[in-house]
Amino acid sequence: MGRRHRDRPAAAALAGPAALQAVVFVVSGLWPLVHYRSFVAITGPKADDWLVRTVGLLIAVIGGALGLAARRQRVTQELAALGIAASGALAAVDVYYVGRGRISRIYLLDALLEFSFILWWALALAASRAARGEATPVGETAGPAGQDAT
Repeated sequence: MGRRHRDRPAAAALAGPAALQAVVFVVSGLWPLVHYRSFVAITGPKADDWLVRTVGLLIAVIGGALGLAARRQRVTQELAALGIAASGALAAVDVYYVGRGRISRIYLLDALLEFSFILWWALALAASRAARGEATPVGETAGPAGQDAT
């Protein structure tokens, strides 16, 4: 089987989380730019509207990159890392600042969504490796408990 044929299922495995994260990031990132008043009504008051808009644009840009890669079925390991890291950073900020009482508890829903993206990416990366016929990295198991992947 040729490399190109093997890469199709691998690319498809990564396109799913990239596409959904792209939609969520573009919509949520543009929301404060399109209708700031409703954004603040849901998420709580903000001290610096310019900072909210800046972060929103950055989130939308990440979403745009993920969406373009998903559409072209060219989600690289680096783009997967970007999706995972962005979700991890947002979830960490959500949990930390909700815990300190600085932001609304509604952000815990966002943290849950971000953790869901991280999990989906992890599963998709494992499926992508399997579709390419790559061995599971050392220390991980691919089969039932106790069975070695090699």
